[in-house]
Amino acid sequence: MTSDKVQLTKEGKEKIEKELRILLEEKRPKLVERLSLARAAGDLAENNDYARAKEELEFLDERISQLGEILARVKVIETEQKKTDFVCLGSTVEVKDKNGTTKFCIVGEWEADPLNKKISQSSPLGKSLLGRKVGDEVEVEAPAGKVIYKILAIE
Repeated sequence: MTSDKVQLTKEGKEKIEKELRILLEEKRPKLVERLSLARAAGDLAENNDYARAKEELEFLDERISQLGEILARVKVIETEQKKTDFVCLGSTVEVKDKNGTTKFCIVGEWEADPLNKKISQSSPLGKSLLGRKVGDEVEVEAPAGKVIYKILAIE
């Protein structure tokens, strides 16, 4: 991973910290115990549970490492103190297109969740909205064609 800062909201950071805590305190110890029991069962060459547990532990350790790296580089976005006259990371933006109005929260890449209207600042829509003001229109290339959004409000 690079040394670039990872921008997260306070909630996003807390979510990653919680996931890391669960992995370290609950899941990893259970998996290590399962691996130990499988190892004690005998012939490792033909022990499928041992092979699966070892593979799962490697995957889990990689995720733990990844989360630790993110937290070491995190920069928390102060959403309570940000200005609302233009769209920035942490803003909630109400936009209108031909289908109606929608609210999006602009977040860092690690906490993007399009199904819950949390879009990354590096997504096409996120890039288009950053730095814009209420009343501005942005055009975004979508799979179905170009979509024009008008910014109605910024929180």
